[in-house]
Amino acid sequence: MVTALGFGFAYGLAARQAGFSVIDAMAMSAIAFAGSAELAAVGYVVSGVAWPAILVLTALLNARHLLYSATIGPWLAHVPVRRRAVMAHFLTDEAFALSMAHFRRIGRGDERGYWIAAIVMLFIPWNLATLGGVVLGGQIPDPSRLGIDVIFPAAMIGLAVGLMTGRRELTAAIVGAAIGVGVALLAGPPVGIVAGGLLGPLAGLAVPSRIAHETAPLGTVASAEHYSTPGEFSEHPDPGASGADREPR
Repeated sequence: MVTALGFGFAYGLAARQAGFSVIDAMAMSAIAFAGSAELAAVGYVVSGVAWPAILVLTALLNARHLLYSATIGPWLAHVPVRRRAVMAHFLTDEAFALSMAHFRRIGRGDERGYWIAAIVMLFIPWNLATLGGVVLGGQIPDPSRLGIDVIFPAAMIGLAVGLMTGRRELTAAIVGAAIGVGVALLAGPPVGIVAGGLLGPLAGLAVPSRIAHETAPLGTVASAEHYSTPGEFSEHPDPGASGADREPR
């Protein structure tokens, strides 16, 4: 909850600097509710990236949630489809990891436990912090004097470092950065961001699994912990376990 407040506040400040109104920033947090993808989208907007490209890049960033939903789905099979559809909106890295740790501990799915993790621990704190960041950000005439202008790049660097779980991520980061900078110098930052964001991950996927040395394969709780805001979890289930390894009883 504490880190959700911190990163939500940072997002609110970054959104305000990017020219978002209070309604714009709050709508993104409530409707998209995508954590790191929200921070990334703000950076793309500031860089002048076209909206279609922003949608593609953020969709790629959040594609891991397909694996999360496939993993957690069997545990919530008893929940009516309509409620599961609503639950899907609140599925984040933190909600997945917290819920899976809880489900494995009690040996069954727990709808109430999921809602506590997703709403009480994450959605409410994130949105309250977003509101605080965007409102207070508007009261600061020159954010650069307080060093607030570095919040977004610092947050993104911290998130990127936390995502390094093997050679695939390292390759994607290096290639994406090199291509992004090179293309940006030739064709401008918007084109460079799109080129690096698309080609970097492709280069990472090209790394053979036998030499990837992944410590947190996508779709596992360990993967969710790497993508989440730092320090969110007090429990650490087996990092090698996946949904296929731990079926609901």
